Amino acid sequence: MYYLLKNSITPIRLLTLLVVAVLLLLLLMVGVLLTDTLLNIRQNLQQAPDWVLFLVLTAFGLFSLLSGWLIWRLLRPKKVADVKSAQQHPVDEAGLLEKLQHSKSTGIDTAQAEQELEKLKQRRQAGVIHIALFGEISSGKSSLIKSLLPQTEVEISVKGGTTQSLNQYSWTSPAGDQLILTDMPGLNETGREKNTMSQQEALRAHLIIYVCDGDLTRSQQQELQQLKLLKKPVILALNKMDRLSAGELQQLTDRLQQRSKELEIAEVVAISSGAHQQVIRIGADRSEETVTRQLPAQVDTLKLAVQRSIDKNGTQLEKLRDSAVFTLISSQLDEAHHLLREQQALELTRSYAKKAVVAAIAAITPGSDILIQGYLATQMVKDLSNLYQVPARKVDVDLLLKLVQQHVRTHITLLLAVAGNALKAFPGVGTLAGGILHAIAYGFLFETLGKSLAKSLHSRGELHPLQVASQFEDNLGENIKASAGFYTKLALKEFQHKD
Repeated sequence: MYYLLKNSITPIRLLTLLVVAVLLLLLLMVGVLLTDTLLNIRQNLQQAPDWVLFLVLTAFGLFSLLSGWLIWRLLRPKKVADVKSAQQHPVDEAGLLEKLQHSKSTGIDTAQAEQELEKLKQRRQAGVIHIALFGEISSGKSSLIKSLLPQTEVEISVKGGTTQSLNQYSWTSPAGDQLILTDMPGLNETGREKNTMSQQEALRAHLIIYVCDGDLTRSQQQELQQLKLLKKPVILALNKMDRLSAGELQQLTDRLQQRSKELEIAEVVAISSGAHQQVIRIGADRSEETVTRQLPAQVDTLKLAVQRSIDKNGTQLEKLRDSAVFTLISSQLDEAHHLLREQQALELTRSYAKKAVVAAIAAITPGSDILIQGYLATQMVKDLSNLYQVPARKVDVDLLLKLVQQHVRTHITLLLAVAGNALKAFPGVGTLAGGILHAIAYGFLFETLGKSLAKSLHSRGELHPLQVASQFEDNLGENIKASAGFYTKLALKEFQHKD
């Protein structure tokens, strides 16, 4: 029994018990004092005039509100910038031209943005209304254009996905307005490039017709949410109405009408772009033959909805179109800026990685402490932060390098093993490469750190040591294999120069 007690009550546990006992005693004393204070306050208030009680309660209420507001200010999450904010806060033409000139002066490729501005200028001069047809593949966009323009050659296929590029068709509205209908690839086509093409054309259009053939799916609702941000008139066209009974059509139309209020859709119309029907034809000799018959299109409701939207919005369509195009051009400039800065970050990272290899060869000092104490690592973090115009506090830089060093110690065996395998591709090196393994490893480490930091600075807009260190560890295994040959050749070259 004595043995058990001796080994169970350790000095640390005894000290912990004493601390807990003291805290409980202090808590009890605070509770007693607080209770006594509250009772005294209550007794005094009961004896005081009513106006004193009112004044005290008012002061207490104001203090509680102020305290709650301060706590909310401290604890509320920071707003994160989103790519949609550009659509929610349109760019005006003067601001865009200023941004374009500034981008050009800093060496950014502005060719795509300038082409977009020229295209907008041409559309302004033409004075026609552009309508973009959105929708998933097989929803009947091309068939709809064929129904609106019977004399036009439009490629249609039952397989779906026929439209592979932007196709434009001239159309005259019921009131005589000159329109351009743009048929686009389906939004769920394979390939991100086609989706981007369709989304950009929606920005250039005055009016959008979204074609569906049933109740809206989750992806369709998301697409309509994106179109909602453009603040342009959107007409939802329920195609293939001839496949539904009158009751089914009414129920579906009611559901779409309800969703249209949430999505700010201007109008919902039911149409048929002209379906095919299989019928049996009986000949004079009583023989039966199955033939396909083209049913007449029912698109008059859509024509009238388009005309109503044009008449209702008038010159506002032009302003909305221009605002959306300015947003598109602004985002193109931002993307060009990002690509340029990404290239500069890669060049900067590779430059420091080469310097790290050269320094390691010159010193032949094994170890991984260069990432926490070395001048090169600190300077690379500062230069990348300057490139992304993000302040780099010394405490954040030191913490980042400390976290990275911990990951390096965990993976140093793997790094040296990969470096050793890379050296095997160079016959005759033998034991000459004693300290060269660490030089190759330094090249891996600096490149991985630089890429992880650049990615974090771009996405967060601040130096976040924990996130960078986490990305560093995730990317370490990928980058060392891809960069092994490059840094091995560089290390061997420097090793030979040294000799």
